Amino acid sequence: MVPAEKTKFICNWIKDYVNSMPSKAESLVIGISGGIDSSVSSTLCAMTGIRTIVLTMPIKQKEYQHDLSLKHQNWLVKKFNNVEAHTISLDKLFGSFTSTLHKFDNEHGFANSRARLRMTTLYQVAAANKGIVVGTGNKVEDFGVGFYTKYGDGGVDISPIADCNKTDVWALGKELGILKEIIDAPPTDGLWDDGRTDEGQLGFKYEDLEDAMINPDSPHKAEYEKIRKQNLHKMEPIPVCKIPS
Repeated sequence: MVPAEKTKFICNWIKDYVNSMPSKAESLVIGISGGIDSSVSSTLCAMTGIRTIVLTMPIKQKEYQHDLSLKHQNWLVKKFNNVEAHTISLDKLFGSFTSTLHKFDNEHGFANSRARLRMTTLYQVAAANKGIVVGTGNKVEDFGVGFYTKYGDGGVDISPIADCNKTDVWALGKELGILKEIIDAPPTDGLWDDGRTDEGQLGFKYEDLEDAMINPDSPHKAEYEKIRKQNLHKMEPIPVCKIPS
């Protein structure tokens, strides 16, 4: 399926899902980070014609990352009359959170807590607007190596691009006319003070990860499987203790 067909298919899928809900949602709520995944996902939401609420939620954000979020936010608002945008700074909330839990200081834990505070914010906005929270994860992250925060950016109601590889998302971005700065920007989850990139954390380029997902002879297969195994707990159902009847 070429990018133009794929964008139309995903938009129709979102609309069909909303229309099939027992209690029909009145809005789509999505967080934007200035990255390609959230930029594509939010644009696809806007294209449905359904009221789309986009949130930038900076937490000690690198300035260039937040600038890209604001640029995409402004682009959406100008292009679509069904989009409303809000910037909700979570700096003070995160500061209070880390201060309260200072006895349990852990860099990785606090990084994931940023994603979970954003998830909580999205659901609060969704509740106030009879909306559903739209995810921004792609296939490599959601079903390949599990590169997301459990109950953070993994906590969503629908996930429209989760069957798209990262290279597919870049192609969709070009098709949709997403700002070139965003398409060219190194992917980052925005959870670290040092601004580390996704590929830097994973130790792989996305193209190599995609090859390892589908090619049994990939030179990266063993390392890919190692990362996947470590993160399978995010992708599999929660273990339940079954009591014999």
